[in-house]
Order: sequence, then C-alpha cells, then structure tokens
Amino acid sequence: MHVDMDAFFVSVELRDRPELLGRKVIVGQPEGRSVVLSASYEARALGVRSAMPMVTALRMCPSAVVIAPRQKLYHQVSVQVMEVFRSITDTVEQLSVDEAFLDISGSLRRLGTPLDIGALIRSRIAAELGITASVGIAASKFVAKVASTRCKPDGMLLIEKGQTVDYLHTLPVEALWGVGAKTREVLARLGIFTVADVAATPSASLQKALGSTGAALHALSWGIDPRPVTTVHQEKSMGAEETFAVDTFENAVLTRELLRLSHRVAGRLREAGLSGRTLSIKIKYSDFATITRSKALSANTDSATQLYAGAVSLLQALGQRPQSVRLIGLRMERLESVENAPLQFTLDPRDDHSRNAEVVGDAIAARFGNAKIVPARLLKPRGNP
Repeated sequence: MHVDMDAFFVSVELRDRPELLGRKVIVGQPEGRSVVLSASYEARALGVRSAMPMVTALRMCPSAVVIAPRQKLYHQVSVQVMEVFRSITDTVEQLSVDEAFLDISGSLRRLGTPLDIGALIRSRIAAELGITASVGIAASKFVAKVASTRCKPDGMLLIEKGQTVDYLHTLPVEALWGVGAKTREVLARLGIFTVADVAATPSASLQKALGSTGAALHALSWGIDPRPVTTVHQEKSMGAEETFAVDTFENAVLTRELLRLSHRVAGRLREAGLSGRTLSIKIKYSDFATITRSKALSANTDSATQLYAGAVSLLQALGQRPQSVRLIGLRMERLESVENAPLQFTLDPRDDHSRNAEVVGDAIAARFGNAKIVPARLLKPRGNP
C-alpha cells in the first residue's frame, strides 16, 4: 500500500483557514526567488507545480493566495500521520513527510480486506488530522505508487495482482519510475510512448539506449518490482541551500550564508542522531552553471563549527569567481549513526566547546520553540525588520 497526503502543506494550512477551501492557494515565500512548496488542486489545474519558481507560478495564477510555510507545523502533522500508519502495521517505510509504503499483509486477519484497511486509514486521517489522503494498493511498491498517483486527490485504487500488466500497459511511458524529460526524449526517438511500448521492446535494446536504466524500465513495464517494504531508512546525505534575492560576488555574503547553512545541517544531523564524513558545497552562478566541490573530513562530525570551517576552505579553493553567485548550498554525505561512528574532536578544546554550545542551542529550541542560539554574525543589525 502507498499512502500519500493530498497537497499536504496546503491541506494543513486550510485547516486554519477554511475560508480558502476551493480557492487557488500556494504555500511558499511570496518574495524573492523562492519556489512553490505546495499548491492546491485549483492552482495545479492552471499548471502550478511544486518546485516551480514563485514568479512563474504567480504569472500563471495571479489570483492565488500565497501562504508562508510553517515547517514546524508540517513536521508535527507528519509525525501524527506516521503514527496512524504504524497503528495499522509495524512495516512502514516513510518516503517523505507526507507519504509512505505500508506492508499490510500481516494486518489482513485483524483489520479486514485491503480495501477495508485503505478506507480505515483514509477515514482516520480525515477525522483525526483534518486532511485527506490517497491510497494505492497493489502487489508491489511500484504499482502501489502508480495506483495512488492515479486516484488523486482523495481517492483509493486497488490494482489486483492478476490485472497488473493489463493496467500498466494502458499508461503513458512517464508513469514508469525513472522516466523524466531526458529519458522520455530518448524513448520517443525509438518510437516508445507508452508502457506497453516499453514492454514490447527487447530489454537489450533498451539497455543499449539507456544503460542499466533500460533493464529496470523493462522490468517495471511488466510489473516486476521485488523490493520489500523497508522499515529502517538510513539517510545517505543531508544538506541545505539558499538562493540569494540578488546575485552576489561578495565573499562576506557567501561565507555568512555558509555559516547559516552549516548550523542548519548540523542541527538536523544531531536531531537524527547522524554524523558525516564527506562535506560538499554547491555553487550556482548567474547563468545557472553549477559546480560542486567536496572533501573528506578527518573524522565524522555533526558540529556546525567544523562544517563551516570545511565549507569555507572549499569556497576559498575555488579562487576568483568568474561571475556572480545565484545559489549556494552545503551537504554532508557518508552519514552514519553516531552510535556506530563515535565523534572525534581535535586536541583544540574549542572544538568541544563549540559543539557543546550547539547542543545547548538544540535543547533551548526544543523547549521554547522559536527561541534559539545562533552565532552573533547571523543576527540582523539593530533597526532591520
């Protein structure tokens, strides 16, 4: 079973603003170069999509109501959603804040048929959380995901195992996992436009055109997806990035943003009980050309101080910038649980002191909500809004 909330951020906001039901609503920052985080189905009907630049979305949908995001609230509701899932089955694979795979095979005797269980989940989500969910049910993860996508919004679809291939072969090729714009272009040049076309094409031909992706697509076109629902999901990387309101050459602006991103990523690492060994930065120039640079740290860390020092050294190694910077990002990779990879500090006691201060900041934020400790350099000057 694949369960996916409908326009999750928007749905959560509409609980507090029911007067906007049926209106074109977008969640995201209305100013600058922000992107759409979520859009109501009324806005989507006009072409607005998640990750679309806000300026483009408002050009398509000038009458939309734009709501600033409340990430902490979305996280709280996400936790409640997952609690509902785990009351149905212990085998839950969370994919994002608002969707998960559920293996319900062990719940059938207790809760009834798959359709009964799907209806129960949808009714509880609506009654307890005030939002809606779409449920896809099938014999494999891929097909369950297809089903939930096809019954949105606020629907449920069961694709019986014996009907899987017939159903898949009615769909366009982009219904297959891994088929984006570039892959679709390659397939179109081969005269492949539907899932049925993929199934009818020899796997060897697809591999010649697409490499290993071709073999995977051929298997999916026949409904073959043996992956089990996995309850433990280990993050492989964790990062954050920021698009500047105005492109900048200023090194002080770039390093200040790296400091902010270092604290954001380090805080998330500590919250998840993870540490990382490989640090990378990302730079996107004004012409959208993008470069990344990475380095292996001497030991695993979840310290913003150490992340920032490494990020600044990577930035300095780039030398003189050929043009102004539009976006900067920071990412930690090769993540491990701190239980499996104990943190190691240098002989400089300041490393330990800095992390201790960050941990205290975590505790203050957890207890007092919006209150938090940040480096003085990140405070706004007196008089600024």
